Amino acid sequence: MNSETNLARFKTILNEYTDLKNASALLRWDQETYMPPGGASERGYQLATMSRIAHLKFTSPEVGQLLEDLRPLSNELDPDSDDARLIKVTERLYKKKSKVPASLIADIAKATSDAHLVWEKAREESNFNGFIPHLEKIIELRRQYAHCFKPYDHVYDPLLDDYEPSLKTLDVQTIFNSLKPQQVELIRAISRRDQIDDSFLHLNYDQKGQWDFGVEVITRFGFDWHRGRQDESIHPFTQSHGVGDVRITTRFLQDYFPSAFFSTAHESGHGLYAQGIDRKLSRTPLDNGASLSIHESQSRLYENVVGRSLEFWTHFYPRLLEYFPSQLGNVPLETFYRAINKVEPSTIRVEADEATYNLHIMLRLELEIALIEGQLQVKDLPAAWNSAMQDYLGITPANDAQGVLQDIHWSSGYIGYFPTYALGNLVAAQLWEKLIADNPKIQDQIQRGEFESLTTWMKDNIHHHGAKFEPQELVQRITGSKIDPDPYMRYLTNKYTDIYEL
Repeated sequence: MNSETNLARFKTILNEYTDLKNASALLRWDQETYMPPGGASERGYQLATMSRIAHLKFTSPEVGQLLEDLRPLSNELDPDSDDARLIKVTERLYKKKSKVPASLIADIAKATSDAHLVWEKAREESNFNGFIPHLEKIIELRRQYAHCFKPYDHVYDPLLDDYEPSLKTLDVQTIFNSLKPQQVELIRAISRRDQIDDSFLHLNYDQKGQWDFGVEVITRFGFDWHRGRQDESIHPFTQSHGVGDVRITTRFLQDYFPSAFFSTAHESGHGLYAQGIDRKLSRTPLDNGASLSIHESQSRLYENVVGRSLEFWTHFYPRLLEYFPSQLGNVPLETFYRAINKVEPSTIRVEADEATYNLHIMLRLELEIALIEGQLQVKDLPAAWNSAMQDYLGITPANDAQGVLQDIHWSSGYIGYFPTYALGNLVAAQLWEKLIADNPKIQDQIQRGEFESLTTWMKDNIHHHGAKFEPQELVQRITGSKIDPDPYMRYLTNKYTDIYEL
């Protein structure tokens, strides 16, 4: 066959593989939103079957032969062209996935599906014991998965690589070791100032009003409701089933307004990324984000850099007052702005302020590495968690629900995922500095409630490319440097120096 025929066949297989992956993602979305509890067992088998079939299709000898046959064509193409990048990215994924037995992929899918409802129940009852055997099985399966890639520099490397291609455990530890003392010093400086009163955020806020206001805001951001929807879930998440079907979720606390709003803003950042990928990349491995840190840069930017800014609320606070006049009618804008940016160590990651958030991630990285290395047993995880919380943040969770059971990730088998949240904060700050340099009027536009320039810049520089470029390469192309903690510390220091008069 000639190169054109080979490329067409190659794309057909990748289309079918992506269809299977998207169908599995839809089954998982349904499991976390509307599936009746009685469907859990069958859903586990369905996901296991779909995962096994998709894995076998992608790692088939035919794909390996096509990659070999397409190598000459790849060398002739513009290295940044869609086809060249598709071949390159697929070859990387093929080499990695081919090392993993299909049976192990199916076992992981079944184990994580079975664990989901058990985790929900354990969290609801704040009882870690019932979840222990499921998490033990998941950790062992993920350890087996990592062992497929021996030799490695660290057993955690293959797990991290699933979410952050080519980044090593040592790279992340080096970044975090630089970042932690700077954040700790900032938190200490803030702790010496008078604390901010945010009691008015803890009044009763009608759920419908919270929902409607959040929808109004993310519509202005550019979220396309013809190609997206929002639902409610225990743990907010975004699921893309293709450029034309992007679903986000949020959760509500009646007595704390920021929870749902900032969850909605956060997930909309993910959603905008998924909706902004070039349609030409649809139904291929490029129809995805460059990595989870790049995805998180979008969610954290819309949630925090934009959504917690004074410029944003200068425009939207009068509108929020129309939704909640009795709760906020006597609260000036400046007071509200300072309250939503209050720094106070807390047990719950998703509610954490910007200054303390990364410490939650560093804690989880430490525990994940210990679990995968075998230095920490699952049964000892609650005690280790509470000890680490005291060490990192100076507080101890009151129960398992506020501690070790709060996140969905481990029940989903997402070992290696957590570091990307902190890395996303760093990338968001780098992108923000570059955006301001490119468009010095962006903050004035946000103050007027205009977001077209913001979202268009993100789409042109990031979203459009999908997974064509590895994360460090993409960040360097846009900002001139790889992932760097300095812009993030500048952002935090400037923001909190103003708020707390440091």
